[in-house]
Amino acid sequence: MIASTQTNYPMVGNPDSDSASPVERATAKLKAAGLRITQPRLSILAALSAREQPTTIEQLHQDVGPENCDLVTVYRCMAAFEEIGLARRAFFHNGTALYEINLGQPTRFHVYCKATNQVVELDGDTTSDLRRAIDGVQEVLRARGYDEVAHLVEFFGVAPSQNRLTSAAS
Repeated sequence: MIASTQTNYPMVGNPDSDSASPVERATAKLKAAGLRITQPRLSILAALSAREQPTTIEQLHQDVGPENCDLVTVYRCMAAFEEIGLARRAFFHNGTALYEINLGQPTRFHVYCKATNQVVELDGDTTSDLRRAIDGVQEVLRARGYDEVAHLVEFFGVAPSQNRLTSAAS
């Protein structure tokens, strides 16, 4: 395991520029929040940003490698990342929390297939419609005096190809 000491991670260029890597942008967010830049955090951020879909802490730990970072460190780092808005957590029907990196991009919405446990991102048009609806609800709640309004939206179903398999088995 790598010790959780400060590292001299070199920041190349401007982390706010379009050419900055996801890890560079995430590192800037850690610094802005006053968190130390450690080798385990960098490894976890690299693994998280490499994932196309939300992932479990156990999958991140496997990606990072148990020889580089223990599971408890991954849990603690993900809690810290979530607290500063660097990671987004989603819960799915089997109780498993999945995480994705949040570097200021719009929230992505997913549908979870209950038959295969696969997670699929919603298409752009559906996502745009959903964002408009959520923004409207948030505006109404703020107008009613609510502060720190947040939401969690996830969808569950059986994928069309799985419906055919289920029907054929009957």
